[in-house]
Amino acid sequence: MSENPQVTVILEHIETREHELADQAGQFRARIEELTRQLGELDAESENLRITRKTLLTLPLPSPATGPDRPDIPDHPANQQILTALADAGRPMRARDLCQALDLPILPKNTEGIRSKLKRLVSRGILIEPEPGLFARPDA
Repeated sequence: MSENPQVTVILEHIETREHELADQAGQFRARIEELTRQLGELDAESENLRITRKTLLTLPLPSPATGPDRPDIPDHPANQQILTALADAGRPMRARDLCQALDLPILPKNTEGIRSKLKRLVSRGILIEPEPGLFARPDA
């Protein structure tokens, strides 16, 4: 090694710079490895999507639906009369209004009987209750 102090300082600076560059190169290599891993994941997902698209395009079209699934309406004639009255009215109705539409006397036993039937039809998904005590057909 040289005894010249200026050369020694320059050599130390070069050595320091070499270590700095080696550290930076190591960091860049680590980032490249991470980016390569992420790129591989993106490529795999892209390939999965391509395969999914290809598979979906080869599937036969489903047959047209016969209509939305409708719940079974109970056979009791009163239920049919209630549904008909609601359809004729074309608007939500209360139990009292239905008694009038069905020509029943407005008595507590009649309105409570109709209300009970309405609640049962709601629980079976045949009617809806948009607000308490107001009943309607779902398609209205």
